[in-house]
Amino acid sequence: MLLYLARLSVLRRRSQVVRQRSAKPPFVGSIPTGASMMLALRSIFFTLTIPGTVTVLIPYLILSGTGVGLPPVWTPLHLIGVVLTLAGGAILLQCIWDFAAKGRGTLAPVDPPKHLVVQGLFRYVRNPMYLGVLFLLLGESLFFRSTPMLEYTLAWLLAVNLVVLFYEEPVLRNRFGESYDRYAHAVHRWLPSLPD
Repeated sequence: MLLYLARLSVLRRRSQVVRQRSAKPPFVGSIPTGASMMLALRSIFFTLTIPGTVTVLIPYLILSGTGVGLPPVWTPLHLIGVVLTLAGGAILLQCIWDFAAKGRGTLAPVDPPKHLVVQGLFRYVRNPMYLGVLFLLLGESLFFRSTPMLEYTLAWLLAVNLVVLFYEEPVLRNRFGESYDRYAHAVHRWLPSLPD
């Protein structure tokens, strides 16, 4: 019996070593594998096309069409705009990273995360990525003191709210089931709060 238990213990240790050697390296802090590299490239592509369009291209078209340029003198309102823009950009990039590293997907609806992301900023609010974009757009509106930019920001916020309510949440509920329901019950949609 002792010989059998000793042999079983050796086999278990060997199988653990084999599993450790064959485990894929994680996305964070490792030499990228082919799949990780493709995920990184897709994340960069969708970041440039989706938030890049919303926060850079469209504001550029609005501002250049109204003749608004860089202010000659900065006021406290301009500084608030810069702070909001930088904070929004940091929030957005952190969420994109979490989607790739933890969810194994991108922010694009055609390539969504494979796993429900409830870590990082998603612990405090269900839509931190959209809040980051909102801060960015409000920051641009303040910095350039542009009413058309503010109108665009409000229209974008209304459209995003409708997308979240009528598309994203039903899709997430269908994809992740009860785990999404528990998450939605515990974490607010738009107002950040401390986790329970």
